[in-house]
Order: sequence, then C-alpha cells, then structure tokens
Amino acid sequence: MRHPPATRPVRVAVALLEESPLFELAVPCAVFGQGAGRGPVPPWYDLTLCATGPGAHHAQGGGLRLEADHGLDALAAADLVIVPACAMDGDYEPPPALLDALRTAHADGARVASLCSGAFVLAAAGLLDGREVATHWMYAEELRRAHPGVRVDEQALYIDGGSILTSAGTAAAIDLCLHIVRNDYGMAAAAEVGRRMVVAPHREGDQAQYARPPLPARPAAKGLAAVLDWAVVRLEQPLTVAELAARADMSLRTFGRHFAREVGTTPLVWLNQQRVALARELLETTDLPVDAVAARSGLGSGDGLRQHFHRALGTTPGAYRRTFRGTAGAGRVRPSAG
Repeated sequence: MRHPPATRPVRVAVALLEESPLFELAVPCAVFGQGAGRGPVPPWYDLTLCATGPGAHHAQGGGLRLEADHGLDALAAADLVIVPACAMDGDYEPPPALLDALRTAHADGARVASLCSGAFVLAAAGLLDGREVATHWMYAEELRRAHPGVRVDEQALYIDGGSILTSAGTAAAIDLCLHIVRNDYGMAAAAEVGRRMVVAPHREGDQAQYARPPLPARPAAKGLAAVLDWAVVRLEQPLTVAELAARADMSLRTFGRHFAREVGTTPLVWLNQQRVALARELLETTDLPVDAVAARSGLGSGDGLRQHFHRALGTTPGAYRRTFRGTAGAGRVRPSAG
C-alpha cells in the first residue's frame, strides 16, 4: 500500500459512474477537491474525476450533468481511488474496463475506497473476497447474496481494511473521507475540514441506530401470535419466560422449542429487542427523561437502558435522542427582519 507522500499532494481519483447518486459523488469532491493550496495543511490532495467507460463521461441525477476530464488511465497514477455509490436499480453492471483498472490500481499499491453501494463495484472486481466491509444497511443482505465471499458488517459506519476502505451510505461517506484525512494529515486537519463542512469530525455509534427497529414477530394465527401481542403491550412489566409459557399453556421446554421455530430466537432475546425498539420510539417522540424511558420500556433504570443501547446500537440514549430529535436551538433558522 502506498503511503501518502510528504512532498507532493496525495493523488485522488474518483470514478465517475453512470447514474451515480450525486451526494456520495459530491462528498470526496468536497473533502479532497479543495486544491493543494487551499487545504488545511500542505501539500493536501489533488483530485481527478475519471470517466469509467466509452461514452460514460458523465453521471446524471436530478437534471445535473458532470463531465470527467480524464479516463481510467488516471487510476493508475492515483494514491487513493474512490468509487462512489452506484445505481441500485438492478440493471447496473460495472464496466469491465473499470473493474480491470481497479484491480490494477490496487495491485500497484493504491488504496481503494467505496462509498455506500460502491462496495458492489469493488466486490465485482474481486477486491472484497474474504474481507469485512461496510455498506448501507439497506443493501447488506443483497451484497451477501450477490457475493457470498464478502463479510458484510451492516452496523459499521465505515471499515478501514488498510488498502481497502468501505463506508455505509450518505453521511457515512463523510465519516470515511474525514477518517482518511485524519490518517493522512492528522486530527487537526480532519477537524478543520469538518468545521468547514459544518459536520462533526467523528460521530458516535454505528448504523444500528439508523436502521429500522425490528417489528414484533407475527407468527401464524394458530401459533404464538396471541402471546406475543399480549407481551408487546406489557413490556413495562417484569415479564418472565415462565409467564409467557404459561400464557401459551405450554411447558417451558415446549414453549422454548416452539418460540425458536416460529420467531427465530429465544424469548429473552425477543423481549429485549422489543424493549429496545420501544425505548427508541420514546426517545424519538417524547421528552421523557432517560429513567422514565427505561421504566416504560421495561429496561429498569437509566443505567440498564444505557447498557442495552450500547450493546444493541453502539451508542447512548442521549446521543440517540440528539441524533433523531436535534439539540434545542441547533440548526434553527433565523427569521428575516422584513
């Protein structure tokens, strides 16, 4: 892997994919495209947009058109190659020439990074086999099915695998790009870029806090549905597995066997999942104190809620609430004088 040079700008090549979502494409341009004389520290980055195939000299979206001044040959000279998100409409196939160029750049020592669904392009190039990678949580299962040799972590905001770096979607693309700056030029440089972009240089937690909470399992009508529905509206109570088994008129052993077959997990794990989901809803929609949220969701005290949140979501209840409700006064629009 090439190390960032100390005497010249780090050369960054961004592959301009057909129909690439514009936000993920704009992120590396904003972070690395300020030019060698405008970055927080010299010599900074030198960014190039690269067309990815004959006639594919642009990416379209929202009526916008972008032109690339260079072709795939620019990837060979890059220290860092970035593949932004690709179209996820089921018809997109990365150009073979792009896959060849990515393999060659990586073999020659360049770092290769993907943003969001760009991981599918790296996987198609064979660069992710056997690696742990990140992508948008919505696409994690699809990436697993399409490329069984790839180990997908749908919770990570980004994963730095050394020569291969991958990120989740949208804002996580900023997280990864700032992480690269932090590694190349230090914490102060990354913090300065974050200030210019008005984003945090490092975020708390992982994708778990953004993924949809699991819905209560709905087994067949003749199975455990009635028991689960009964439990879901009593989560604040100290429910036990024995109580659920009695409600189902089964022995503990029989109940556990039926539960695993119909729901796919244990009764205790399911109860905790539903309680965390309820706590998330209360944090998003109410101003209840953390201790009250813990009591209403059946997770005991605020300390108990924090433990469950750290285990399930990799963040704290306070950070989760700030993420989804904002801080008082933050981002407030100042009314015009007129």
